[in-house]
Amino acid sequence: MKETMEEVQELPGSQGTCTGVLHTDVVIIGNGPSGICLSYLLSGNWPYVNNHPHPNPILEHKLRENQECSILQQDLQYLSEGLEGRSNNPVALLMDTLCHPNADLGMDEPSCLQWNHHPARNIPHVVLGRGPPGGAWHNMDGSMLTLSLGNWMELPQMDFRHWAQHHRRSQHGGVNCARQDRAYVSDVAQYYSDYVKHMGLESNFLVGSTVTSVRRLVVDCAFINQESGEQEASCQLHRPECCRMNMWEVRGVLQVGDLQQPFCYHAPHVVMATGTTDIPNRLDLTTGDGDDQVIVHDLREIEKAIANRELDEHSDPVMVVGAGLTAADAILCLRSCKVPVVHVFRRDVKDQSLIFRTLPDGLYPEYHKVYQMMKSKEGYPGYKSYPRHEVVELRAGRKCVLKGPSRRGLIGRIMEDPEKVVPVSKVLVLIGARPNLSFLGNNGMEFAVDSTKQVSCKKNPIDVDPYTFESAKARGLYAVGPLAGDNFVRFVKGGPLGIASHLVKTTMENNNLTKL
Repeated sequence: MKETMEEVQELPGSQGTCTGVLHTDVVIIGNGPSGICLSYLLSGNWPYVNNHPHPNPILEHKLRENQECSILQQDLQYLSEGLEGRSNNPVALLMDTLCHPNADLGMDEPSCLQWNHHPARNIPHVVLGRGPPGGAWHNMDGSMLTLSLGNWMELPQMDFRHWAQHHRRSQHGGVNCARQDRAYVSDVAQYYSDYVKHMGLESNFLVGSTVTSVRRLVVDCAFINQESGEQEASCQLHRPECCRMNMWEVRGVLQVGDLQQPFCYHAPHVVMATGTTDIPNRLDLTTGDGDDQVIVHDLREIEKAIANRELDEHSDPVMVVGAGLTAADAILCLRSCKVPVVHVFRRDVKDQSLIFRTLPDGLYPEYHKVYQMMKSKEGYPGYKSYPRHEVVELRAGRKCVLKGPSRRGLIGRIMEDPEKVVPVSKVLVLIGARPNLSFLGNNGMEFAVDSTKQVSCKKNPIDVDPYTFESAKARGLYAVGPLAGDNFVRFVKGGPLGIASHLVKTTMENNNLTKL
């Protein structure tokens, strides 16, 4: 006899039965580093300042004023005031400088935090994710090196370098790679999965879940059992006006083998931690002969073609469109396989916003090699760059038409650059991606800083309070990580700190609890 759907999976973080609505305090959508870190904090793990003095004398003075209290219980705006760094979020800067003091100066100083576990302070929650904990890190090319240093990828209480020493990395040539302390993507992905197990967080994670709908409800604070009519549970954040007016319904589907099990959670708080790599940005191009296999948006498609011997050193070049690190990774991959490359990008090679100009040569030699190739007017064997160009047409026979910048003639007349026709085997478009927030309707546009435009993690993130990460447009809805504008793991711990602090303070205020 087949298992019933109720027997397939006991859903985590819930109060209720699998066949009906499940109740919890916080639903976290996304199980990448942001979601994992928030789960750790909500599980009653609180940060306190330790005995290591912070090198910033002003921050050190503030930290010692209430050092018996957890950082979660303190005024994050006061603590983060005046901090500067590579993130625009003050709480992200605070968490970064507490975990890695003077990191921007190249120093490796001990953390100023210690972590204490308070089981009684656990806030019930569930973390939803389609794949294993680590999110999109499991979908990346595992042989690539991270942009950030390995220890910047770590989460609280589990040192990445110590973990790496006990983790088999022979397939990448050992622990100490040629790029100093940078890490392999596959190791980072495994670290996040191991972190969830090591910290005992597995019961909070629902792996294989896809969220299909998030909407606001109006309900009473007490959750009523529909069969018995008795009160079954109530949220820990006892705030009647909050619970009546601010309940969220999260629906989705859980994939269990070949079966799909629908689920529905009701919670007063929903956290979006979905990252930004779901939907690749596309060029508005059509192929002249209807060959839909020409244009691709994922390097894995090119790697598959190379493995199938569809591409080699005798092929027409692969056109790489884009000037970011993903495009650089693609160029490195293609040239390592001797596949010729044509590189097209809109910016000038001297553009100050090019990320290559911000990376130290010694730490990122492979990216600086690509940058040198981009700047070369003579070109490199198997590589040709077209700065300040764009693809305007893809004609029959796999011929790309490029348009360059206009120029001023001898008598001052503006002259259009003559079109260039380049034969290609593939066009690999790597011009960024945007998050998939379809579960909100209209892909979440109403919650963006500019609600008339699509959500963009770089140009138009979710509009949140900088200290609580709560949406400025919907109470009880939060966004962390790239959705809130922080694209590096180094800084994503700030969002979980802000949210956990907000929920902890709310819980303590409504329950008249004393500080720990």
